[in-house]
Amino acid sequence: MPSSTIRSISITVSDDDGAAPPRRARAGRRKAARSLGERAVRLVARWWPILLLLPAVALLLFEASRLRASSNPAPPVSSLGRLDPTTRLVHGVREPCLKFLSPKSIENLVFHEGSGIDAVVKRIVYKTDDDDYDSYHSEANSTYLLQHAEATRFNLFTGFQTVPEREESFKVNETVNVHCGFYSDNGGFKISDDDIRYMRSCRVVVSTCAFGGGDDLYQPIGMVNSSIGKVCYVAFWDEVTLSTQEAEGKGTGDNGMIGRWRVIVVRSLPFVDQRLNGKIPKMLTHRLFPEARYSVWVDSKYQFRRDPIGVLEALLWRTNSTFAISEHGARSNIYDEGKAIVQKHKATPEEVEVQLTQYRRDGMPDEKRLHGFKALSEASIIVSELTPMTNHFMCNWFNEVVRFTSRDQLSFPYVLWRLNMPGINMFPVCTRRDLVNSLGHTRKVKPLLTQMNTDSSAT
Repeated sequence: MPSSTIRSISITVSDDDGAAPPRRARAGRRKAARSLGERAVRLVARWWPILLLLPAVALLLFEASRLRASSNPAPPVSSLGRLDPTTRLVHGVREPCLKFLSPKSIENLVFHEGSGIDAVVKRIVYKTDDDDYDSYHSEANSTYLLQHAEATRFNLFTGFQTVPEREESFKVNETVNVHCGFYSDNGGFKISDDDIRYMRSCRVVVSTCAFGGGDDLYQPIGMVNSSIGKVCYVAFWDEVTLSTQEAEGKGTGDNGMIGRWRVIVVRSLPFVDQRLNGKIPKMLTHRLFPEARYSVWVDSKYQFRRDPIGVLEALLWRTNSTFAISEHGARSNIYDEGKAIVQKHKATPEEVEVQLTQYRRDGMPDEKRLHGFKALSEASIIVSELTPMTNHFMCNWFNEVVRFTSRDQLSFPYVLWRLNMPGINMFPVCTRRDLVNSLGHTRKVKPLLTQMNTDSSAT
């Protein structure tokens, strides 16, 4: 046909024909979804034990990390003012670790005249440079003195205790004559005359120290009004700690005070080992405070959080004791403690072996308990009535840490075993936590070696 006669032909497409492809797509998707669901069910059926185990493992790891973080927590600043009592379960009932008197009862406490213990030691005489001059400073003994000083840490502060004198010092007599620091005027540990006068005025003292660095000084809390005027709070610092704290704006005022603490700056520390310098205020409180009747020692990493008079009543007077010290929380045996000290690099294997070998030679038993007490002390808190008996104990303990290692946990059980001093109260870790907040070490600078007084070396 001619092109002019060609007409357009319309082709109609029904709605049914156009909808068919989408229906097939939806059916395919439904089939694929069913297939995916079946595979998921098969996977769950196959691996369900592992799927159940994964949340349990995750929960276990979370709890372990939480416990690890809480084992040595850095408490917030607000905890410095909290007095929450530490409790323990006793026959299913939760009770305070240490039952203190009420504040009103503490206000009305009258100081005890003493424990009433009939101690053998009535008088203690401290060896001095003048006493031993003829024995030790003759020309014939000068070579011996030099060799002895080089082989040990004894110096003009400690005196030069010989092995026979060590053995003699453990004999309990009515009068004992022992080395106990402050042996010579040239021995170091110099304190100003004003501070000495203040220390002589103290009858009850709470003390701590920070040598060679910048440990913060935590303010005590929990005291009742009446005890504030009865108790001296004394912190011993050296010049390094003083300058470090002053640089951080934490220096003392014109009265030498920081809050409740009287800061006493010590010059010419007698030892290179700062840990050993720290044993002087810790163990020789009776020599620093000759007029004091009671003392409480607190390591610098703790905040003391109870009334001192209430502590004396709870740990000494109520139990008829003259000496209270915190037990070791982890171990009970001196020889296990020696291994732990070496493993933690707190002393060399050689010096620990020398000390423990001597103790074995002396007959020190391998026991977890000595004279009814746990053999090891943690010794971060020491509460004492300053009697000739307890002073004798502390002198011997100090001489042991000078002779051997500075780790007083090793020497305490030996002195306890040798002296068998009556009136000891060893309290558990739970009680220690009730007395102090553990705030950890806050040292801002590395410990520095304090230059020894040239006069404190034996020549």
